[in-house]
Amino acid sequence: MKIKPLSDRVVVKPLEEAEVKKGSIIIPDTAKERPMQGEVMEVGPGKVEDGKKIDMEVKKGDKVLYGKYSGTEVTVDDVEYLIMRESDILAVIP
Repeated sequence: MKIKPLSDRVVVKPLEEAEVKKGSIIIPDTAKERPMQGEVMEVGPGKVEDGKKIDMEVKKGDKVLYGKYSGTEVTVDDVEYLIMRESDILAVIP
């Protein structure tokens, strides 16, 4: 991976949602909601608070749920990723 996040940031690759259609209605991509699940691709080293290093709770390969408007979208080698703080991650999916 060409992106190495700093501090308590993580790089997440959004998971593509399976397209479901009912009848003959086709929803254009612009009207679809952004997925809120993804896979952690890279993890920063953690943050330092009051002189103590706080390790990250998520690790590379974790499937996570994150807030609807979390993160900053970046594109590397035609692949879209989100860079967000660990605190923007709501849960790890087992």
